[in-house]
Amino acid sequence: MIDLSIIALSESLSKPGNYALILEDTVGKRRIPLIIGASEAQAIAVAMEKMQPLRPFTHDLFYQTLKQAGILVKEAVITRVQEEIFYATITLLTPAGETLRLDARPSDAIALAVRFDCPLRASADVVDTSGYFVDDRTRDKKGSYAEYTMAELEELLAKIIKKEDYESAARVRDAIERRKRG
Repeated sequence: MIDLSIIALSESLSKPGNYALILEDTVGKRRIPLIIGASEAQAIAVAMEKMQPLRPFTHDLFYQTLKQAGILVKEAVITRVQEEIFYATITLLTPAGETLRLDARPSDAIALAVRFDCPLRASADVVDTSGYFVDDRTRDKKGSYAEYTMAELEELLAKIIKKEDYESAARVRDAIERRKRG
């Protein structure tokens, strides 16, 4: 298993109404982009920022239920990716010492991992299949956006906007729009 950390969470330009969650392999520094829903993004962001909503979200309710029952979340693992769909498990430890594994959407597993401050991991196959290096010099992009994945384009756009290079941002945005139109 490969340890991961959350490095970015931003609105998805390729899928309006959704969010891009970027995970990073803590040793190899490969990044894995996940597209998640708005409510899942909010659940992760609230936990990361240690915010206290007026009323508990579903993930907070589940967290409190597990804690009061004496059950700990030991780890969240992204186990596989198939046809661009990621799968995950949550490993629980009961008060009796029993280990339970639950099937989960990666976004839900991550939301709980953040709340329990437990390891977030991925199988080597997931990282090998979906991971990419930010400064990947082995890929010859030569300025063409055709070689970038949609997640890479979105990450590039976010970086360019941060630098306030709006002319370049417009070109990347146009490339994303062309890709969406097919």
